[in-house]
Amino acid sequence: MAGSGGMLGEAFYRVFKDDFNIKCTDKDVNTDWLSFLDFRELEKYRADVKAFAPDYLFHLGAYTDLEFCELNVDDTYATNTMAVENAVYIANELNIPLLYISTAGIFDGQKELYDDWDQPNPLGHYARSKYMGEKYVMAHANRYIICRAGWMMGGGPAKDKKFINKLIKQLVAGKRELFIVNDKDGTPTYTVDFANNVKVLFEKEYWGLYNLVCKGQTGRLEVAEELVKLLGLEGKVKMTEVTSEHFKDTYFAQRPPCERLTNKKLDIRGINNMRDWRVALKEYLDTYFSDYLKDKF
Repeated sequence: MAGSGGMLGEAFYRVFKDDFNIKCTDKDVNTDWLSFLDFRELEKYRADVKAFAPDYLFHLGAYTDLEFCELNVDDTYATNTMAVENAVYIANELNIPLLYISTAGIFDGQKELYDDWDQPNPLGHYARSKYMGEKYVMAHANRYIICRAGWMMGGGPAKDKKFINKLIKQLVAGKRELFIVNDKDGTPTYTVDFANNVKVLFEKEYWGLYNLVCKGQTGRLEVAEELVKLLGLEGKVKMTEVTSEHFKDTYFAQRPPCERLTNKKLDIRGINNMRDWRVALKEYLDTYFSDYLKDKF
């Protein structure tokens, strides 16, 4: 599992460690089950994977901070696209299946819902770099599974750099007014559910491209309201609706107005095990944040 030091890698480690002999690498060695590897360096990536001789290669890592990607274009493509090409070379050499993680962000948001066969139209460098990775895997990998995730939630206080933990940090700091955008729709994706459904795909050898998000379509405001309710702060926190313009200085990278996915292929195959995002959010808080939030409110 290359690039597994973040929130998604933590979930894959959690889900796969008891049933498989796994090796997890990252350039940020932030826990004891990780070893160092920069997968942008092809020869080192190749040597590391060959020495372990795995049955599967999971390429998990990427730069996901959209503002960073806009400001560091070459580094973004080296990490999010060309390193994926490295993974394809290695997987093909070893004749093993490859997992690549893509994103709902590759769409332009002009539709209200995107299935697995809709045509992407990326808006910024992050989205474009991820879509170019998709295209390369589909064109050149012998066997592969590509899974598109939505709004990620996972990893807990230490590794969650996304919407849920950003709101929790504000609430823990004592803020009782949250400014939430009302012009962004999407589909939350609990990393543990995601990893479990990936496991099913590999067990059944259903190669190909899949949307893989929690059930239930929503927006940022509804997610924030559900979070506040689950934290027992309903009626104590003011929700102020704003447009994305409110945060334009901080979040200046272009984002699609709608990133809602539907797991059409998983539904048709009868293996859509993703739960409703509200159920997943509650489990996420109970599993990852119970100690952190104890006596905070």
